[in-house]
Amino acid sequence: MASNKPAPEAPSRFGSEFTTEYGSGTDTEFTTEFGTEGFGETDRAWEEWNPTEESVRPVRGRHRVAKQRNGLARSSTVLGVGVIAAVGAGGMATAQSKPPVSISLPDSIADNLPDAGSLPGVGALFSDASATDQAQVKTAAAPLTSAGITTAEAEQGATDAGEALRARILQQAEQQQNAADAEAKAAEEKAAAEKAAAEAKQKQDVAEAKAEAAKKKAEEEAKAKAEAERLAKLAASYAIPTSSYTITSTFGQAGSMWSSGYHTGLDFAAPTGTPIKAIHTGTIKSAGWSGSYGYRTVLELEDGTELWFCHQSSINVSVGQKVTTGETIGRVGATGNVTGPHLHLEVHTSSGTGIDPMTWLRDKGLTV
Repeated sequence: MASNKPAPEAPSRFGSEFTTEYGSGTDTEFTTEFGTEGFGETDRAWEEWNPTEESVRPVRGRHRVAKQRNGLARSSTVLGVGVIAAVGAGGMATAQSKPPVSISLPDSIADNLPDAGSLPGVGALFSDASATDQAQVKTAAAPLTSAGITTAEAEQGATDAGEALRARILQQAEQQQNAADAEAKAAEEKAAAEKAAAEAKQKQDVAEAKAEAAKKKAEEEAKAKAEAERLAKLAASYAIPTSSYTITSTFGQAGSMWSSGYHTGLDFAAPTGTPIKAIHTGTIKSAGWSGSYGYRTVLELEDGTELWFCHQSSINVSVGQKVTTGETIGRVGATGNVTGPHLHLEVHTSSGTGIDPMTWLRDKGLTV
């Protein structure tokens, strides 16, 4: 350790005053530990002294070595500090008329002492203390109620942490309420928009349905008009085969009077001699007697359809003759297998199949 030479009066003062304070009983131990010459010797090494119950004699006076729970005395460091404190206290009492005495500490103690600049509240006293240290000292010195206040709050004049916390809570609650109100408003606007869209779609659907119905109606009317025009045009080129008639039998009617078991044509009952007219323009393919049909005339149209006029009383045309619509080709009679005077009309397609004469006539725009 580094040692300093004490002042000349130190040995006699320490020896007499310490003996007076602690008694002659401790003079030997103190002399052994610190030397008979006091602090006169330089570069004297320190030795550790661990006193025990057997090696320590009772000390007279109020300063005694306290025992530990395990029976051992306090450590030498504590004892040494106590001795130095006692010596220092005695010296302070009589040092008013004497020069100061330098006291040296062991290196193990001096090396472990903290730097004064690092002590809280002390570093700011030194001229080389940093701004950070000064700020920390200032913060530590600030009142407890200002802890937790932000810079913005401090700039606004807030000094109480509780009031600042209350303001934050109220602000947060207000923000949450505003957010909830905005969300509710957005939900209402969305619902209103969806409702308006649904109503608009419903109106659009109704309008489209009306437009579709009107379009369909217009198409049907146009179709009916076109059909009427077609039938009118056909009616101008087709004619009913006779006049003053009564329909007595229709196509497909069953009965024992017909050899096939059903009626194959359409019967126009009329008085004998009633004129029979050409239904449409065509060529006479056959004219004469035909068994159960009596006198029969076959008129072939341009599409190959054949019209049979049967049971005539007389025939006014010949084979190969060209006739026009409404031209007289014969007269009503009761020849062949009949029960009374009438015109038996049959219609055959170009393939020879018989079809319903009434349906065929209506397709040509004629009302039977």
